[in-house]
Amino acid sequence: MTKPIVRVYTDYKSPYAFVANKRLFELEEAHGVELEWLPYTLRVAEFMGTVEERTPHFWRKVRYAYMDARRYANAQGLVMKGPRRIYDAFYSSVGMLFAQRYGFFRTYHDTVFRKFWGHELEIDDLASISGVITSCGGSASEFEAYVHGPARAEHDRIIDEAERLGVFGVPTMVFNGELFWGGDRIDMLIERVEKPETIAAALGSRHRKPA
Repeated sequence: MTKPIVRVYTDYKSPYAFVANKRLFELEEAHGVELEWLPYTLRVAEFMGTVEERTPHFWRKVRYAYMDARRYANAQGLVMKGPRRIYDAFYSSVGMLFAQRYGFFRTYHDTVFRKFWGHELEIDDLASISGVITSCGGSASEFEAYVHGPARAEHDRIIDEAERLGVFGVPTMVFNGELFWGGDRIDMLIERVEKPETIAAALGSRHRKPA
């Protein structure tokens, strides 16, 4: 039987995306939906400004956000160390797409999140991400050929589509055309998923031919 799709936009450098994983996988197991994971690679300078532009108010907010995310991480037994610098997550994002294509997404996904937030992985280093691909049973050479070939165009197309839907941050879940931003919206998402009429609409949209 076809399952309704919940699309999940995520980014490995987001602490709130990291701590939302557990509940999202539980949602998939308990509520009969299929998660479609896609990268939404955050451009930090675009929404946070340059380091020179950031005010004391901004840094208080950032410190609180990491403290808050760490509370969620501690409750799940996860290690979350503050990021050492600003990262471009492109390699890790297209690694997600590659891992899905070759059938080892969950292992890759869990490994990248765990190692990045444990300060064991540089997600903007191609060799490091290739190493994760290899450890998951994938081919580093095929991954690197993908990175130097169609990966950028595919990645950018996904980001453009996300922004047309209204996505601006992660984690963002999309169900039946409705957006839910943040792990604290998962309960609201579950309410929608549990309503038979929204399930019917979601399934119908998968089979409806475009005009």
